[in-house]
Amino acid sequence: MSEHALQSTVENTTHVPRTHHSRTDPKDPAMPNASRPRRLPRLRRLLALATDNWPARGYLAVFAASVAAMFLFPDSGFAGSPVLFTAPLSFLSVVLPFGPGTQGGGAVEALAVGYWVAWLLLCALVNAAVIGALAARSGTAPSPGAPEPLPSVSDSSEHKGTVTADSAHPRLKGIQALLAPAVDNWLARGYLAVVAAAVGFFLYAAYVLPDPGFAGIWPFMATAPLSILAVLVSLVVSPEWNPALAWLSPLVFSAGAVLAGLFNAVLLGRLARRLRAPEPRPAG
Repeated sequence: MSEHALQSTVENTTHVPRTHHSRTDPKDPAMPNASRPRRLPRLRRLLALATDNWPARGYLAVFAASVAAMFLFPDSGFAGSPVLFTAPLSFLSVVLPFGPGTQGGGAVEALAVGYWVAWLLLCALVNAAVIGALAARSGTAPSPGAPEPLPSVSDSSEHKGTVTADSAHPRLKGIQALLAPAVDNWLARGYLAVVAAAVGFFLYAAYVLPDPGFAGIWPFMATAPLSILAVLVSLVVSPEWNPALAWLSPLVFSAGAVLAGLFNAVLLGRLARRLRAPEPRPAG
């Protein structure tokens, strides 16, 4: 065999044809669109959470009834029920000097009332979405046809140590899992910062300033509606009921407000998790 024929035989033997992978080539025009998942806008997901289940729709129905009662009985105690049902977000409008009662002519007053109504509807929508996020099923459950993962094989000594550590503080881990939504997102953390500032200012005014005035209104509004229970509990040690323990009243109210704020932060965190969750794609 000649040297030229031997060289061509070796080249043909060692040559590996190039394969074209249409699924991994980003320049391939035939790349399926499913590889680029569409993200549902957060506003549409918020609307879906607020209207897709009966608890959220029931809350919106109660809110609509409270608005009707406000117009039918403007001089009764039902007039403030829409603000209470949309707490605590609805109380943020109290800080802004723009709303019902604003003076400045017909156009300014109409604009102020329209802003207040729009803000109240937005607060009701957020609260309904929070209730919907609690009622909605988790999207992380495995599909019925999905294969179950194989159990991992580990060393027996490591397994015993893990079981001992897990069974040592089961309640602590349960509490951590329950409170995790209150600290693992910026929405809940920002709300907790507002609650901490309101409670801190109230304690400073109650124990340092000569006249605290209406300092308690800030933690009350920031942690509503459960802050109403904190007020009721603090009445037990109020000066009118028990003068000897009157100094405990601000502490009791602050503790109740902190618990109410933590509860609200957990709810907001769960809503943030639902909004950040990837949109489930249909199989096939």
